[in-house]
Amino acid sequence: MEGKDLNLAFGARKLYVDASFRLTKGDKVGVVGVNGSGKSTLFKIILGIEKLDTGTISYPDVLRIGYLPQEIMISSEADDITVWDYINMARPFETLQDEINKEYEKLAKYPNSTKILERINRLQERIDSFDIANADRELLRIVEKMELSELVDHKMKDLSGGQKSKVAFARVLFENASLLLLDEPTNHLDSKTRKFVTNYLRNYDGMVLVISHDQKFLDEITNTTLFLNKMTKKMKVYHGNYSAFRRQYASDLAAEDAKITEQEREIKRLSEFVMRARNAKRSNTALIGMGHQREKVLEKKLAELGEREKEYKRVEIEIEPKERSGPYPVEIQNLTFSYPNSENLYEKLSLQLSRGEKFLIVGENGVGKSTLLKLITGDLSPKSGNIFFGSHVSMAYYAQELEIIDERKTVLENVQNFDYTDTELRGILSNFLFFDDEVFKPVKVLSPGEKARVALCKILLKRANLIILDEPTNHFDPETQKIIGENFKDYPGTLIVVSHNPEFVEQIGITRMLVLPDGIIKNFSRELLDYYYYLNSDLI
Repeated sequence: MEGKDLNLAFGARKLYVDASFRLTKGDKVGVVGVNGSGKSTLFKIILGIEKLDTGTISYPDVLRIGYLPQEIMISSEADDITVWDYINMARPFETLQDEINKEYEKLAKYPNSTKILERINRLQERIDSFDIANADRELLRIVEKMELSELVDHKMKDLSGGQKSKVAFARVLFENASLLLLDEPTNHLDSKTRKFVTNYLRNYDGMVLVISHDQKFLDEITNTTLFLNKMTKKMKVYHGNYSAFRRQYASDLAAEDAKITEQEREIKRLSEFVMRARNAKRSNTALIGMGHQREKVLEKKLAELGEREKEYKRVEIEIEPKERSGPYPVEIQNLTFSYPNSENLYEKLSLQLSRGEKFLIVGENGVGKSTLLKLITGDLSPKSGNIFFGSHVSMAYYAQELEIIDERKTVLENVQNFDYTDTELRGILSNFLFFDDEVFKPVKVLSPGEKARVALCKILLKRANLIILDEPTNHFDPETQKIIGENFKDYPGTLIVVSHNPEFVEQIGITRMLVLPDGIIKNFSRELLDYYYYLNSDLI
C-alpha cells in the first residue's frame, strides 16, 4: 500500500500536508499519533468514505477490505438474523455464485464479450479467496475461541452492546479479507479472547492496519508502525512494533535537534563575521570582500535551517477547587451492596479518604468497581452501611457513558460558564488537544476519544474538590494519554480513580489502592496494577 502527496483539510484545519507512506504486503501495521492526527480518517479514506483534497492511496491485489470501526453500528436489517448467520454472511458464496451464473447467461448471448469474461474471473477469484472447503471449520474455530458458542442461536437484536462488538469482530476475522482495518479492536475483549485475537492477527495472511490505545497489544502483533504527526501533518513509516517506534522516534528527534543546533552555531558564527565586515573601514577591502562571500553562504545556511518539531506545551492556567473540603472528604462504613437476585458485591466494606489523596480502585471485571463509584455519587443505594461526606465537599463524576457532554453544542460551548473567559477556555482546551477552529466543532461529529477529552475538560473546569474518574483513558492512544494526564497530575483536590492503565495511574500520582472484591487497602503497587492490567479486558 502506498500513499503519495496526501493533502486533506477540514475548513482551515489541515490534517495532512504532502504526506506520503509506503507499506509492504503482509505488514502488520500499528497506526499511531495523538488524537486528532487523522488515524480514523485515514481508514475512511482507504474505504472510500472520505475523499482526499489531493493525493492518492493505492493498494494493489486487495480483493476485499475488512473494517472494524471504533463505534459498532449494526444495521436494523440484521435484527432478526441469528449470530451464526450474521457472521456466516461475511463469506457470501451463494450470492457470488448466483452472480456468476447470471454472467454465464449473458456470455451465452454475447460469447465474445471480454468484459463479461473479466467480471466472471473477478467473481471467481473472490469465491476462491473465501476458501470454501475450510470455511465451516474456520467459522466454528472463531466462534469457539471468541466464546460466542452460547450466542450463535440468539438474534442480533437481543445482544448487548459489548456482545455485538464481539460478534462484529468475529465477522471481520471470518471474512478472510486481504486488508484488515481495525479501530480500537481490544475494546470489549476478555483476556482469553484477546489472546486468541492476538495470535490470529499475528499469523494473518493479509495486511493488517490497527489503531489501538493498548501498547501491549500493538507490541504483540505489529512489525511496522505508521506515525501520523499532528504537528507536521506528515506520515512516516518505522520498522518495528510500538516500543521500537518510540525508541526510533526519540532517536530521530535527538538527531534532528543536534543537527539544528549545529546549524544554528554555524549561522551565528557567519552572522557575527558578516556584521564585522559590514562595520569595517572602507579601506579594509579584504574583510569587506570576505563579508560579501560569507553573506551568500549565510543566506544558503538560513534557507537550509531545519525546524524543530514543536512539542505540545501546556497553557499555564491555574485550576483549583472553588473551596477546600474538610480533612476527610469521603468515609465508607460497613457498606454492603448487591444487585437484585445476585450475591453481595461487598460486605461491610469500610474506607476513609484524606483531603488531596489520589486513590485507585482495582480488581477483576465484574467485582463492582464502577458500581462503587455510583454508590459514592448516589446513583445507587447501599443494601446496608453508610457513606459520609466531609464538610464543604463538591463532586464531579466522569462516567464512561460521557453523559455530561451536550452533543448539540460545540466543544467551546460545552465548557462555557465556568468562570473563565473564552480566551482562557481556549487555552485550557489546548491542554486537551483542541486547537484553533477545532473548538467550534459540534460535539456530535467528534470521535469517541475527542468526546472523552471534552468530558474530562468539563470535569476539571467544575473545580470540584472531589473528582471521580471511571476509566478515563479509554479511547486514548499512549501519546494522548500522557498529555491528558498532565491536567490531573497537579490538581490539588481529592481523586478517586478506576483504571488499570499503569502509565496513567503512575503519572497522576496514586498513593493508595482498594483491591476488590477483598476490600483490602494497600499502598500503591505497580506490580499489583500490572497484574490487573494484563488480567482485565478493558486494558486501559
